[in-house]
Amino acid sequence: MAVDDVVLVTGGTGFIGFRTLRYALEEGYTVRAAVRSEAKAETIRRNSTLSSIKDLSSKLSFTIVPDFLADGAFDEAVKGVKYVLHVASPLTTGFTVTDDLEAGIIKPAVQGTLGLFESAKKESSVKRIVVTSSMVAIPPIAVLIGQQASEHVFSPKDRAHDVPGPYPAVIVAYVQSKIAALKEGEAWVEKHKPQFDVIHIHPSYVGGRNDLAQTVEELCTGTNPIFLESVLGKDSDEYPGPRVANYIDVDDVAKAHVLSLSEKVAGGQSFLLTNEGGDMKWNDAQAIAKKHFPDAVKSGPLPNDFAEQQFMVLHCDISKTEETFGKIKSYEETIKALVGQYLELKEKAM
Repeated sequence: MAVDDVVLVTGGTGFIGFRTLRYALEEGYTVRAAVRSEAKAETIRRNSTLSSIKDLSSKLSFTIVPDFLADGAFDEAVKGVKYVLHVASPLTTGFTVTDDLEAGIIKPAVQGTLGLFESAKKESSVKRIVVTSSMVAIPPIAVLIGQQASEHVFSPKDRAHDVPGPYPAVIVAYVQSKIAALKEGEAWVEKHKPQFDVIHIHPSYVGGRNDLAQTVEELCTGTNPIFLESVLGKDSDEYPGPRVANYIDVDDVAKAHVLSLSEKVAGGQSFLLTNEGGDMKWNDAQAIAKKHFPDAVKSGPLPNDFAEQQFMVLHCDISKTEETFGKIKSYEETIKALVGQYLELKEKAM
């Protein structure tokens, strides 16, 4: 890495994106964050966790891209950039099954990725793009939602088949958005053979401390509620029913994105970020909370009484991931950090 290597980061105002942006700065990269507005840029600038970054003002800049889906949206953003960390992708927030999920979630996920690729192709300085995909793009949807048992050990080379609409739940459309973006992205690279290579990162359910969250409500968004529900005694509305017992800490996701920029890591491959499967249950969070926060469990902020959640085991080969990026954090470390922040914010609000 040269001191003047510039990394473009999309999605920097999101849970994964902000932690990835911060990790890139901590590793010494010069970061250009693509945001939709000046207000979004200010959200990043004022975050206290960046205060320890040496020479922050010269290491972090912003480029305003109001519409990520517009033709040539990233043409200016990629100028002089060597690497891109493409974390931005449509989420399920605000959608219902009666909405046009194809237009609202699936097509934007594909167009956002391909549009970025097209812009990067025009800029000879771009050498690598790391894309945030998802573990949901790996196994068949029937296995993912518990309709079909599988003893198959899934690897980063596996690919899920398309899930046709209409979609019975918004989260299923999200799954298809990740499948389609991966499929179309890989096909684009194969067809155009650009001067840059691409690495895909496939996280499972992502949990951990969210340094953008200033309130309990902000902390309990995205997939963090899945990690907290057995401790807080309530079900996660957006992810009902049985789910796979697979997790990854947000710190590990950020680390994998940034370390993927190294020339020691070959391009044109994927990494599965999750536990191996069968080594944890979601309700293990209760014992962890009781161990590390006994007073909060005893006095009431942590009810710690949610009934055992239904879950399935998805077996995964993460040997390449840990050989490349190091051992992933334990479920205990993730729960301790997350519940600790929950209690901090709860006390702050009192």
